[in-house]
Amino acid sequence: MAAQRDRTHYLYLAVIGAVVLGITVGFVAPGVAVELKPLGTGFVNLIKMMISPIIFCTIVLGVGSVRKAAKVGAVGGLALGYFLVMSTVALAIGLVVGNLLEPGSSLHLTKEVAEAGAKQADGAAESTADFLLGIIPKTLVSAFTEGEVLQTLLVALLAGFALQAMGKAGEPVLRGIGHIQRLVFRILGMIMWAAPVGAFGAIAAVVGATGVDALKSLAVIMIGFYVTCALFVFVVLGALLRLVAGVSILALLKYLGREFLLILSTSSSESALPRLIAKMEHLGVSKPVVGITVPTGYSFNLDGTAIYLTMASLFVAEAMGNPLSLSEQIGLLVFMIIASKGAAGVTGAGLATLAGGLQSHRPELVDGVGLIVGIDRFMSEARALTNFAGNAVATVLVGTWTKEIDRARVSEVLAGKVPFDEKTLVDDHAPAPAEEESSFPDQRAEDGEEKARAGV
Repeated sequence: MAAQRDRTHYLYLAVIGAVVLGITVGFVAPGVAVELKPLGTGFVNLIKMMISPIIFCTIVLGVGSVRKAAKVGAVGGLALGYFLVMSTVALAIGLVVGNLLEPGSSLHLTKEVAEAGAKQADGAAESTADFLLGIIPKTLVSAFTEGEVLQTLLVALLAGFALQAMGKAGEPVLRGIGHIQRLVFRILGMIMWAAPVGAFGAIAAVVGATGVDALKSLAVIMIGFYVTCALFVFVVLGALLRLVAGVSILALLKYLGREFLLILSTSSSESALPRLIAKMEHLGVSKPVVGITVPTGYSFNLDGTAIYLTMASLFVAEAMGNPLSLSEQIGLLVFMIIASKGAAGVTGAGLATLAGGLQSHRPELVDGVGLIVGIDRFMSEARALTNFAGNAVATVLVGTWTKEIDRARVSEVLAGKVPFDEKTLVDDHAPAPAEEESSFPDQRAEDGEEKARAGV
């Protein structure tokens, strides 16, 4: 077992080395570096391939093994309420910082930049009705083939509730899904060994394409955005986590260190979603809370994206010499928060949402989106990291509020006494429901009653 941990330790050291090598190649041979982009894209696509089956198995096992449907409803309602409040807080912080910095006032728009902005706006806008209808898949299996997170979430919830209603008759199906989950995580473990190659290609391509000049002229908005995201995570989320759960934000982020490295190298929070699910369960949060909060958070808990959209909109308006009034800021940016649902883990989706929102409310500003295209990949890093941190904190908070968290286990895990074994992802992550023993008192009592009735 120790050898397995050592091997994965070397894997993440290799990722760090690949990032450094990619940056070097990007500066030394930018022409060659840009051609390496398919390596990064291919790795992220491999991870995305696994998202739907992992979400489906996790939610079905979590919901299907809970005896009372009301518990699932309570978790979902609490999570959505929290997501709404935190998105509003993030939006407000982005507005305040954006108005203080006025970062776009010294830039000028060129024809090439205007064309780049217009290109981003093509097909980016989506009405609320289209978004809601888009949650319903065309067929029961198309959610898996099209890779839609919210569609997979809906199908998994329906399947979980159906198995819950079936009682004992549904247990063989739950056991089967438990075995499928083991298979899925085994495949994921194999894919992770390609992470250094993906990180090298992704970083080299963006450094080669962007260069230093674009970064210098746009440093104010970029640094301001990074600082704002850091303040949101460490001050706002950190204070909330300490007050509600008594957990240190630094300890939680350290526990998720490898996931942050993975996101930093791929610029997509989706690449770490499967690992977040496994690690939150290992931390001591119950399966139903993890299974509902994490996938839902990836579509609705967009803290980093909210800050980005507010600051970027103010940046574009300033650069175009047409600043937004306070009422225009609020109307436009609330619209963007609604329009951005489902885009949290997709690289570059924030840029398309920004263009679509401006096109709907202030079409004359759309061309200015081109100003931010050059550094969007770097801002995407902070967006993804902030979204990921927000979802990890949300899972702990919802688990605390619903009393579905083992506090003693959390303390031991964060103190390093119960380290996360990488083999968990492939060997022990998904015990079949019939063999599983819950660590939560109410669930244990229910399980005991079931076994007594069955004569076990």
